[in-house]
Amino acid sequence: MKFTPALLSLLAAYATAFPISLNLFGKRAGDLTLDTQNDLVNGAPCAPVTLIWARGTTAPGNVGASESVGPYFFRAVAAAIGTNNLAVQGVTYSASILGFLQGGDGPGSTTMANLVEQAYRQCPNTKVVMSGFSQGAQIVHNAARQLSAVSTNKVAAVVLFGDPMFGAAVGTIATSKIRVFCNDGDNICAGGILILTPHTTYRENAPEAAQFVKARVGL
Repeated sequence: MKFTPALLSLLAAYATAFPISLNLFGKRAGDLTLDTQNDLVNGAPCAPVTLIWARGTTAPGNVGASESVGPYFFRAVAAAIGTNNLAVQGVTYSASILGFLQGGDGPGSTTMANLVEQAYRQCPNTKVVMSGFSQGAQIVHNAARQLSAVSTNKVAAVVLFGDPMFGAAVGTIATSKIRVFCNDGDNICAGGILILTPHTTYRENAPEAAQFVKARVGL
């Protein structure tokens, strides 16, 4: 097709009147500082890596505030492997205190398992990273037990921060694929319920966690 000046003007006017997401052109348009990330459920173009994140108790959106560990981790992974190689999907769940006390919100755990399966249906070649903080780590443990054997074997990496189930298996996912960050003095990692300073500093581990992901996904 020849793009005449008149046609270009018409296209420009149309674009102004009816904005189109950059996702239609194969470029990831997500802002990794936002507290909600929905690349998978919004049908963004398939990326080599799909990171599915479960936020901690009472955190906003479906991944937590911009300066919290989740978005810090996403940005570190994007820096390590390239932004256009990464899709991010948050787990939408209640993130209530009761859910934490019960060992991780049940519906949220199922939602995460379903998102992993959805990722492989929509993007068969993507490499899934399951990750979460605090109650979100409980969600990862619970979701991993609900995965099919095929999906379990395909999970590329698991990264947990402030894990209340520290030391427990993550379903039947191989331990070589798992990295857990639990600070000395973190009462949550010791099975307690106290939020002390060591439980609030995991964003400092984001660069190391991102390098683990990079090694696991081969990018």
